[in-house]
Amino acid sequence: MLPPPPRQPPPQARAARGSLRLQRAFLRGPLGVLRLLQLLAGAAFWITIATSKYQGPVHFALFVSVLFWLLTLGLYFITLLGKQELVPVLGSRWLVVNVVHDLLAAALYGAATGIMIDQTQRHSYCNLKNYQLPCAYHAFLAASVCGGLCLGLYLLSALYGCCRRYQGKEEVV
Repeated sequence: MLPPPPRQPPPQARAARGSLRLQRAFLRGPLGVLRLLQLLAGAAFWITIATSKYQGPVHFALFVSVLFWLLTLGLYFITLLGKQELVPVLGSRWLVVNVVHDLLAAALYGAATGIMIDQTQRHSYCNLKNYQLPCAYHAFLAASVCGGLCLGLYLLSALYGCCRRYQGKEEVV
């Protein structure tokens, strides 16, 4: 003998309060694309420096690049997952936080790029065709280009955030 059918349908499973959803509008939007480019250029910058023999002020350039690479990675994933409200105090002002981050990153990448350009010029003596000793000229030149690219990308994303704020929008997406 079979049990009687249930009188009520089973309750629908409610979405968990902390469920994760990808913000596809951010992923496809200008800021999402800029963040990915910033991550790629920043990784190229610090990997290029870290694989060469460096000393002196290049430590600051490496510090700036790794710090802002990690911060940008955090901002990217927090925004992609739509979890800005989990950031204490700053979550309600996420667009302003992004603009301040981008302006600070641009300023410090400007200093880091200046350092790398100076180091490139200091090592220009080993850019001769038959120079046999190991030299960091090419690594510093590549890092200078990557640093300039990072500077431009962060300025562009800061400009985008300022335009959104000027339009009266409060959100990044």
